[in-house]
This record gives sequence, structure tokens and C-alpha cells, in this order.
Amino acid sequence: MSAARDETMPGGTTGGTPGILLAHHLKQLKLPTVLREYDKVARECAQGGIDHPRYLLRLVELELIDRERRMVERRIRSARFPAVKSLDTFDFTAIPSLNKMLVLELARCGYILGRENVIALGNSGTGKTHIA
Repeated sequence: MSAARDETMPGGTTGGTPGILLAHHLKQLKLPTVLREYDKVARECAQGGIDHPRYLLRLVELELIDRERRMVERRIRSARFPAVKSLDTFDFTAIPSLNKMLVLELARCGYILGRENVIALGNSGTGKTHIA
């Protein structure tokens, strides 16, 4: 049985310390989030009775989320914006007439799928560019 096992297992998985080998392979594959989170997620899944495919799915989802976040950060840096602004930093109380719910709805970009236009009107200095 051990001969059959040796034939089916890839080289490098039977010898050495599994943690060290796993860390090495994850670094080679450039999966830093999986490397950082696999142990914590494994404990959470074990406590919750989550099966292996769902465990793997959680790890891969974390990796994808982290990659998207880093990609956005890289693009913002490469754009060399003078200041990074977001809706989190917008002071809606400064303009009480501004419909916050409408602005947040527009931030979901549903108007793009509906092929609708959005026009921001208002006096100078009221935050139209920040909101846009």
C-alpha cells in the first residue's frame, strides 16, 4: 500500500515538515493571504464543522478579496491623485439639502446598467466633484 501511495503523491509532500513545505509552496504560488490565513480559517471551519471544499473556498475568497484591494490601491497610487477622497470622508451634514440616500444609491452604479445619465448641479464648492 505504501508503494501505491508513493506513486500517487507528488514529490515533496511526503518528506519534511508540512508547515514549512506549505509555507514554501504558497510563497512560490504567490498566495500571501492563503499563507497568512489558512491556519485561522482551518480552526474556524473545524469548530463550525465546515467541510474541506468550503474551507478551501473561504481561503480562495479571502485571497481574491485581498488581491482586488491591493489592485485598487496600486491603481490609486499610479494615478497620483493629489488626495484620495471617498464617500466615507464626505461630510453630508455640511450640505443638508443633499439627499444622502440618493448619493449612496448612485454609488452602486445601477445607472450604468440602465444606460442613464447623472448630472451633478450646484454652486461652486458644494462637493459635486467629491461626490462624483
